[in-house]
Amino acid sequence: MERDIYDEDHEAFRDVVKEFVKRYVTHEKREQWDTDGQVDRDTMRAAGQAGIIGLSVPEEFGGAGMLQDYRFRTVVNEEIIGAGAGSLAGAFGIQDDLAVPYIVHMGTTAQKEKWLPRMATGDVVGALAMTEPGAGSDLRGIATTAKKVDGGYLVNGAKTFISSGASADMVVTFVKTGEGNRPDAFSLVIVEDEMAGFEHGKKLHKMGFHGHDTAELSFSDVFVPDENLIGGVEGKGFVQLMMNLPLERLSIGVAAAAAAQAAVTWTVAYTKDREAFGERVIDFQNSRFRIADVATAVDALWAYIDRALRAYAAGKLSPEEAAKVKFWATEREWEVVDTCVQLHGGYGYITEYPIARAFLDARVHRIYGGTNEIMRDIVSRQIAGKR
Repeated sequence: MERDIYDEDHEAFRDVVKEFVKRYVTHEKREQWDTDGQVDRDTMRAAGQAGIIGLSVPEEFGGAGMLQDYRFRTVVNEEIIGAGAGSLAGAFGIQDDLAVPYIVHMGTTAQKEKWLPRMATGDVVGALAMTEPGAGSDLRGIATTAKKVDGGYLVNGAKTFISSGASADMVVTFVKTGEGNRPDAFSLVIVEDEMAGFEHGKKLHKMGFHGHDTAELSFSDVFVPDENLIGGVEGKGFVQLMMNLPLERLSIGVAAAAAAQAAVTWTVAYTKDREAFGERVIDFQNSRFRIADVATAVDALWAYIDRALRAYAAGKLSPEEAAKVKFWATEREWEVVDTCVQLHGGYGYITEYPIARAFLDARVHRIYGGTNEIMRDIVSRQIAGKR
């Protein structure tokens, strides 16, 4: 089914992304990212030069100024994931959907001037640190503290499962600045790579996304100056996180839809080329029926995603509606990719094939950004009228 979400500007931008993919998303590059466990900085800078990252950065700070039009980011996901580079799409997503928005929407003028131009060029890689060894979806349970001292804060604690955590030059970090677990007891601070007492821990060996680093972080009396308090106001961290939740959840839904679409595309091509018992695999009725199922599922998923994209652009995508998008899209992705692995037969289990890597990558989509069980709880509470 033809989608009507894009206009001429988006399709012209798609050509730019396709050229970037042709030049920089090669088999050799993907293999190197997997070997190194992270995306190289030259590729990030090339993306910055091409205008593929930093899309929400205002033009005055060197970006594209697409604050609410997530369709451009959707194009990036479609083309990068479609090229079998889920790890690269993940690295771009952490930069543009998690780290940059906190500076664009909530940062002080000084913070924007310091960080945004270099984040738009790929010279600075950002990350967002929320999850801790003892606190995942329940963010009010964090133990990392920021104690007020003269001129700033002393940060102590640990974070885990931090995407881009090993490569990040700056980390937007969720900390406790008050007592108890009331919303005003939390703040966001920018921890910089060279600050004494800040350590990038080991890279975590994951099931999927092998080419995108995930790491543990530790903070031991890290002095963070007052000017690194996001927005310059203490006690707003929880509210600031809530403000970015619709985008974070939408971004995962978009990535899931792009992955499902890519899986169907690869599977159609494979089943047309592969023969069994003297016939193409796609000529067997079961194959055709299963492909019909997943192709239709992807069409329906895009229709839902496109509606969410319009709502986000209009400022009408609530955290609850975004939670629906996140869990529904990732569940459909899992079903589609699993079916497509089966249609590849034994080759679907070989990581040389993109469908196998997509299967491994897809599993975490139902976990990070808030587990799908938490998403369902959020939606059901709204329906029941609970807070």
